Amino acid sequence: MEFDPLLLSRAQFAFTIAFHILFPTFTMGLALFLVYLEGQWLRTRDGFFMDSAKFWSKIFALSFGTGVVSGVVLSYEIGLNWGEFSRITGNVLGPIMSYEVLTAFFLEAGFLGIMLFGWNRVGPKFHYFATVMVGLGTFLSAFWILSANSWMHTPDGFRFEDGQFFVTSWWDAVFNPSFPYRWAHMLNASYLTTTFVVAGIAAWYQLGNRDHEFATRTFKAAVLTAALLAPVQVLIGDLHGLNTFEHQPMKIAAMEGHWETHRSAPFLVFAWPDQKVADNYFELPIPYAGSLILTHSLDGEVPGLKEVPPEDRPYVPLVFFSFRLMLALGGLMLALSWYGAYRVLRRRGEFSRAYLRMMMWASPIGFIAVLAGWLTTETGRQPWTVQGLLRTSDAVSNNITGGEVAFSLMVFIGVYTALFGAFLWFLLFMIRRGPKGTMPDAGSARAATTAPAFYG
Repeated sequence: MEFDPLLLSRAQFAFTIAFHILFPTFTMGLALFLVYLEGQWLRTRDGFFMDSAKFWSKIFALSFGTGVVSGVVLSYEIGLNWGEFSRITGNVLGPIMSYEVLTAFFLEAGFLGIMLFGWNRVGPKFHYFATVMVGLGTFLSAFWILSANSWMHTPDGFRFEDGQFFVTSWWDAVFNPSFPYRWAHMLNASYLTTTFVVAGIAAWYQLGNRDHEFATRTFKAAVLTAALLAPVQVLIGDLHGLNTFEHQPMKIAAMEGHWETHRSAPFLVFAWPDQKVADNYFELPIPYAGSLILTHSLDGEVPGLKEVPPEDRPYVPLVFFSFRLMLALGGLMLALSWYGAYRVLRRRGEFSRAYLRMMMWASPIGFIAVLAGWLTTETGRQPWTVQGLLRTSDAVSNNITGGEVAFSLMVFIGVYTALFGAFLWFLLFMIRRGPKGTMPDAGSARAATTAPAFYG
């Protein structure tokens, strides 16, 4: 049986990067949350903030460590499976990724130990400084990584010579056209995702009738923050979409499911795209909405996929449905957070158990939305690794076989499954211990029946 090294290399990278991205998404949001909590403790000396900071810092450490372990593999994977990509783009992307190590990772590695173990060893202000530096490290890490990724979508500040890219302007390369929107969209996504995780854990405590003050105050703060971040994410997403419409129109055409170029384009709530016949079998349109969203005009022209040859089109069904999954989950997060914020601001008393259960079960949907969003943007760029300049088929290593990639993929699946299982076990253990470091009563019928999600 012959294995396709290109297809398997793409599958392997998709699997490993999708696994890895879950953890930076969480740690970026959690780092900012820790900066807020410890800052509030320094300002008010309220023990709630100290207990909260210590509790969430343990979860941060677990997530950060798992992210580091899963991320180390990626650099080797790029070098082994995507050797041509490394050779052709290394003069541009190599230094950018090195800056991430020299700035972000050194900050995180240098101050993480103080943040975790320095509570009684250094002064409060210096400890807070360490926490801020760790938070700054996550911020800078996102900056450099998303700059590199954005350059692949909207390359700028380069010349192509002797089969390689060379930088002509570092400013233009780093701050390429899509970078500000992609960076802002990802940062806000990580913060929004984290608020739902925090709210979900706090909801579990309320359902289990334990750690009442911690659960109540944390839940209200998380819901209010999510209610602010959700509409901001919609706004940033709209701006990002307009930028993509300008620089990557075929990605937008795939997201919208439009094969023909036409004015007064509808927004397709649902369709069934067929890549082979270049048409949709079924459509549920909202008239004019596509043109209105993308051009801010009812009769604006929206390009279709038939503007380019079939070999230059992304795989439409995957882009189309992943985009709608992201939109649906974003709408759900907006609705849940706004309802909760309404209850808090109108002082309607305790939240219903049904709402708390919904928030508990909704705690992972931010991660699913992030994965759907990345699936949309990365598959929407295909068949290009560097938009319009380097095809994915030309980026794979020349000296690997399909069998080798298939074997390593199976190994990665096994190792990452074990790693994720260990992460979940320790995470649930930390959650059950709670901010006071005590386990719930195993014989408590109330806790056992109302909080199934975090008992496994």
